[in-house]
Amino acid sequence: MPETPDPTVYPLDHLALRGERNAPALVLKDRTLSHEALNARVGSLAKWLKSRVGEQGARVATWLPKTELACLMPLAAVRAGLVHVPINPLLKRAQVAHILADSGSSLLISNKGRLDTLEVGDAACPVIEEAAVWAEVEAGGGELPPSDAAPDSLAAILYTSGSTGRPKGVMLSQANLWLGAVSVAHYLKVAPDDAVLAVLPLAFDYGQNQLLSTWYAGGTVVPLDYLTPRDVVKAVAKHGVTTIAAVPPLWLQLTELEWPTETAQCLRRLTNSGGALTVPLVQALRTKFPAAELYAMYGLTEAFRSTYLDPSLVDQHPTSMGTAIPFAEVMVVNDLGLEAQAQQEGELVHAGPLVAQGYWQDAERTAERFKPAPAFSKLGGMAVWSGDRVKRDAEGLLHFVGRRDAMIKTSGNRVSPQEVEEAAVATGIVAEAVALGLPDPQLGQAIHLVARAVSGADRSELIPALTRSLPNFMVPRHVHWREAMPVSPNGKLDRVALAAELAEESQP
Repeated sequence: MPETPDPTVYPLDHLALRGERNAPALVLKDRTLSHEALNARVGSLAKWLKSRVGEQGARVATWLPKTELACLMPLAAVRAGLVHVPINPLLKRAQVAHILADSGSSLLISNKGRLDTLEVGDAACPVIEEAAVWAEVEAGGGELPPSDAAPDSLAAILYTSGSTGRPKGVMLSQANLWLGAVSVAHYLKVAPDDAVLAVLPLAFDYGQNQLLSTWYAGGTVVPLDYLTPRDVVKAVAKHGVTTIAAVPPLWLQLTELEWPTETAQCLRRLTNSGGALTVPLVQALRTKFPAAELYAMYGLTEAFRSTYLDPSLVDQHPTSMGTAIPFAEVMVVNDLGLEAQAQQEGELVHAGPLVAQGYWQDAERTAERFKPAPAFSKLGGMAVWSGDRVKRDAEGLLHFVGRRDAMIKTSGNRVSPQEVEEAAVATGIVAEAVALGLPDPQLGQAIHLVARAVSGADRSELIPALTRSLPNFMVPRHVHWREAMPVSPNGKLDRVALAAELAEESQP
């Protein structure tokens, strides 16, 4: 693979043309599509979409598990001149109704079980079952040829999980998605003989890129809607999977399972985003999968992906976010608006062609997050001001400090939740943890730690251990033990749900 990836932008649906004609592209439950068949199916679905929704640039929503149609829609919608709005299948009717109304979708494709949950007025647009779509596709026949969509034309609107307020739609262009696929395929060194297990939701930017980067490289995607983590182990063994992308809660579950040696050795690379890796988790992954390269990454839906850590550095710098990915300029801006020096905390700002076009029909929130790059930027233009606080060390590697709006203010001190959580996990007593600040009349905010214990650990030793490792003002005042931790629709630990739960418990 060349040192610098090709920056040329093609319409997104051209990804279906990248692989060898007869090589496998998509492994479905009942059959496998070659790259040639993938392109044909994209073309036939696109022809149906264009006949059903004729308006150029209209939005088409899907609310599906990882079926064939869900996998093909990112390419088929573009080929039909439409904009895809993927809805996480874990969302419920009220959230779906909001996304349909906000996006102004002209059509919703789903399955019977989900459509039956909708109430009158939830969908102002026509709805159709996936099975009926394929029946009409087959009856209509024919294909649309590859498109000539402009690089800056809108390709998709991805709705964030709505951890603060209602979900907002991030507008992604052909260039955003194409260059994101090129960048990831390049630095992960994905090859045509790779099989990527797609376990993350396809409505998640990181999940959708599982498809796009793999097809760019000419590889094979194996979609999986797993019920238990053991389903992942079985899929790796069955399909000879070489690559898994996941978030920390799933990685933790996978390390707690017994893996047959030959199955674990199938894996060439493990990629993480959606939350920081802890030192114990890095060690567990390196022990469980010694033949696999571990890529720690940091991303924003508003800029897709910002940084990655070279796997050769993960043992020495297990908690680092690494450096900028290809096509990204990542800066640390201090509170004076200047470039932060080594070890100086600042806001992460991302510039370059991966920056999204803003939030759909939301000029106010777009202006808050998308602003001109700082004066010292090399690429300039519009940048994403993340709100995340980071530091760059003397070696140039980035380290996450915390979100500005998530910092706990206790006894006049600013405390990073992540620092408390990492300290809790480092004791060996805690498997997963979330630190939250709740109102306290004397402290301003008191630190509450919600935790799941390591099997067999002595929970009573946690506070003494934290007292030995943390300043007194950082030691949690309250610990709430859970047998299981809630996760959001994107698989991350659900801080919002836990905060609401604790707030309710604290009511008199």
